[in-house]
Parts: sequence; C-alpha cells; structure tokens
Amino acid sequence: MEDGGKAHTAIVGWACTTLCLVSYVAAFSQGASLSACSDMMPRHLRVQLHSSNNNYVTVHTNISFYFPGDKVPVTVRSTRDYMGFMLQARKISNNEIAGTFIFLPPGSKLLTCFEDGDTVTHSDKSLKRNLSFIWKAPDQPIGDIKFFISIVQSYFVYWAKIESAVVAQGGQN
Repeated sequence: MEDGGKAHTAIVGWACTTLCLVSYVAAFSQGASLSACSDMMPRHLRVQLHSSNNNYVTVHTNISFYFPGDKVPVTVRSTRDYMGFMLQARKISNNEIAGTFIFLPPGSKLLTCFEDGDTVTHSDKSLKRNLSFIWKAPDQPIGDIKFFISIVQSYFVYWAKIESAVVAQGGQN
C-alpha cells in the first residue's frame, strides 16, 4: 500500500509538471509575448543565446533612405529553417520602436508593443526561411532607423536583435 501511494504521488507529480511545461511551450508557439517587446529576448526556459555575429539570418531593405510616410520593403533571409521570430524597426537616436508593419507573410502576425502593428511575430511554429514584409514609416520625421529581428531556431536556441544596415531618413538638414 505504501509503494502504491508513492507511485501515485510520482505519477501525479509527473503529470502536473508535464502539463505545466506543455502549456508554457504552447503559449509561445503562436508568437512572442509582450514581455519581449523591449529587449527582443525570448522568454523560454533554459534558452541558449548565440552571438548575433554568428548567425545565418540577414535583415535588409532594397533602399538606403526613406521619407516620412514611405512604405519600405524588408526582407529576412536565412540559410536554415527557424520556427519563431520578432521583427521591429527602431530609431537610431533613442532605440524606440517606430512605424508600423502593413504587409506580412503567412505564418506571421502583428503585435502591439507600444503602438498598433509596430512589431511582427510568428503566428505558428511552422518552419520559416525567407520572409518579406512592408514597413510604413510614421508621417512625422523620426530620423534614421535600423530593423532588428530575433530568431528562434528551436525552443532552446535563438539569436537576438540581429540588425539591418542603417536606413537614413531622407530630407534631413
């Protein structure tokens, strides 16, 4: 009877732990959490950050400058599959998130960190490789920007804040 009680307790403990972990993992399978908005770091258990210099992902645009209100194409290219991501445009002057995304590929969705649509994240955990977006600059001047992406290859491996080249605001004095 005593061994049966221990086995029952062990099974209940295992089931509770498994259910907790499954629900935690499932929470991020449909996109990054709002807690990642400021630093773009995944909130997974025991994740391993890799150097942004040693990544297989590039973020770029086909332009080197933009004007307020412009629509800027942004391309994310990868030599390997990944499951999750978070993409933002940030002002060089103060690192604030800027603008909104107006075109998203399948498997992604808008996230509101500070303003509606200022961030894009994955909407499912399907494998991704090359993605195209369109970012709309604010109607008011904000200065030069960079695009930043964090990539989650697997639940335990990720790269944070991989950056594009500077996209200068045109018409500045």
